[in-house]
Amino acid sequence: MLEGLLGRKIGMTQVFDGQGAIVPVTVVQAGPCVVLGKKMMVKDAYNAIQLGFGQKKEKNLNKCRKGFYTKANLKPVEIIKEFKTDAVDTYNVGQEIKLDIFQIGDYVDVTGISKGKGYAGVIKRCGYTGGRSTHGSMFHRKPGSIGASSFPSRVLKGLGLPGQMGNVQRTTIKLEIVDIDLANNIILIKGAIPGNNKGLIMIKKTTKALKHKKVVAKAKSTDQKLVKKPSKKKLV
Repeated sequence: MLEGLLGRKIGMTQVFDGQGAIVPVTVVQAGPCVVLGKKMMVKDAYNAIQLGFGQKKEKNLNKCRKGFYTKANLKPVEIIKEFKTDAVDTYNVGQEIKLDIFQIGDYVDVTGISKGKGYAGVIKRCGYTGGRSTHGSMFHRKPGSIGASSFPSRVLKGLGLPGQMGNVQRTTIKLEIVDIDLANNIILIKGAIPGNNKGLIMIKKTTKALKHKKVVAKAKSTDQKLVKKPSKKKLV
């Protein structure tokens, strides 16, 4: 079964759970996604489904993409992603995939492009403390010395330096689905996800949440074992 969808981040808000506690959530428009193609093990050496989301004007397509959509008799989409699945035969080109593949309480991984911060220095980009704020030091927000002497006579890899900050693909894992609105294709995900509002994202079911549930269940069973049973000895 397919375990992923494409969507668009709308923004953040907060809702109340059953105990009356405030839960911060991200509102996402997920789907409907259209099946654009299938990858088969015999031909492509792996099984996957190509999903498309959004709308794109035909005038903005190149000849290659225009021919692809014309051959499949489909409307142009804004984004295309592949999702690996073994049940390729159960899907047809042109079929719509909706939010019913998810359930409230499921854990998902959300992938998106983080907010771009532009060219940033080491204080903001790497969390450096910087120099003293007193007068005369001439060393406030600079990175400081980055080289070495005769050995190793080079800048070591991984050293934090000024540069482009943000605008890279990031994945936030193990986020819980708080609510689903099938009629409006809206899903509420607990916590924050990468990207700007109106940014395109990819949602996948996570497998790491299962490990978390096992640990919680094991902890509960351990606590039950630690509880001492009352003694059956008769008091004299």
